Amino acid sequence: MKFFGAHVSAGGGVENAPANAAAIGATAFALFTKNQRQWSAPPLTEEQCERFRDRCAEYGYTPAQILPHDSYLINLGHPEQEALERSRESFIGEMQRCQALGLDRLNFHPGSHLGKITSLMSLDRIAESINMALDRTSGVTAVIENTAGQGSNLGFAWEHIAHIIDRVEDKSRVGFCIDTCHSFAAGHDLRTEDDCRRTFGEIDRVIGLKYLRGMHLNDAMKPLGSHVDRHAPLGEGHIGWECFRFIARSPIFENIPIILETPDEERWPQEIARLKEMAAE
Repeated sequence: MKFFGAHVSAGGGVENAPANAAAIGATAFALFTKNQRQWSAPPLTEEQCERFRDRCAEYGYTPAQILPHDSYLINLGHPEQEALERSRESFIGEMQRCQALGLDRLNFHPGSHLGKITSLMSLDRIAESINMALDRTSGVTAVIENTAGQGSNLGFAWEHIAHIIDRVEDKSRVGFCIDTCHSFAAGHDLRTEDDCRRTFGEIDRVIGLKYLRGMHLNDAMKPLGSHVDRHAPLGEGHIGWECFRFIARSPIFENIPIILETPDEERWPQEIARLKEMAAE
């Protein structure tokens, strides 16, 4: 089964996210479990967690349909020890929030070397950070999102993600998320069905699609290989509808949350409906 949705608001409390997703016809959703631009947040209460779980059950969302995202401040590959420790503690806190909510995965951007250490050293720090988080939590998978490769950000090459996964001790609790805009901006072509087959074939060869735990569907405002992360509505960027039709129809992408982060929230119901139609073709 295909699960299509969007990154919806959790304003007023995480328990509001399931209703916001249902209102746009989503069969999946993403959310922040805290303010994504702050380091800390009050702990979730048991009452909040129970309300969230009850709302998910009410609207028919299982953990396999939900892809929470961590704070944008976190850099698990930070070159400086004090900042790295702060990121690690924040990431562990985010994993613990997912555990309390009954969620089974947390999506995150891998990290950046900031030009102060080598890419390899930073990637090793990211893997070490994941191992630390897995040791202090249970039941939640760390889901590495590929990046556009802006600045010193890592994760734009499939080899980066494979390197991290290879060094995570518990392979049952690590995976990755493919963002179509990020992939295209990093130079991985998705414009035609043949392009998609080649790109996803390469991902399977380098990382292994058995580790795929979610997707972000976004068209790209900038051309192939730009290394600029600018999302566009589906079918209105440089990628085009053929890619999204391939994803909607391919059995490769069954039973994972497939999430829109396109810029016009008013169009999410139409984009989700279109994806559902293509999946049924």
